[in-house]
Amino acid sequence: MTHDGRRLRGQRSREAILDQAVSLASVEGLDGLSLGRLATTLGISKSGFFAHWRDKEQLQLDAVDWAARQWTEQIISPALRAPAGVRRLFALHELRLRFYADRVLPGGCFFLAAQTEFDDRPGEVRQRVSQALRDWLAFIRRLVAEAISLGELRPDVDPGQLAYEIEALGELAVTHTRLLDDHRAVEHARRAVLQRLRALCPDPALLPED
Repeated sequence: MTHDGRRLRGQRSREAILDQAVSLASVEGLDGLSLGRLATTLGISKSGFFAHWRDKEQLQLDAVDWAARQWTEQIISPALRAPAGVRRLFALHELRLRFYADRVLPGGCFFLAAQTEFDDRPGEVRQRVSQALRDWLAFIRRLVAEAISLGELRPDVDPGQLAYEIEALGELAVTHTRLLDDHRAVEHARRAVLQRLRALCPDPALLPED
């Protein structure tokens, strides 16, 4: 096998491990990642596994980055194809809720699990999780600010406040669906944000009625 072929196979192996790690962590948390368990599940030798990661913490850090990449590919990038302004902001929220409804991850949301697990635990993993959340909230705020600048949200809207509300409703859709077995939670979260945006939009016809 050529050098390029070995490198490609190694990259595919690493990506398969990270896919499995993110799925597992969405249910059992990042501390639930077992190098041995992942190796067994994927049929990879432990020696092959350790060729990719020197320790569990590095695997956790890479899992956070991989989950962020997954989030970007399935939620952020598609949302950016919607028209700039309030429609893009609502598309972002709908895509996030669809990600949950489609059960892309068995635990619903990797980041919600990681945030509750590491919010009081110092260290590099906490910093990485915290930065991912900061980046996400900053992105929502930018979309809100963009909608204001285009005249599609009232000029007195506080981007930070609205971003907080949208994020809170997104998180509740996960916890209520899973913990309360509330199968309408996703629709409630969708409608709540839709109604909020329509109330703040000078031209609510830009958004669906329901």
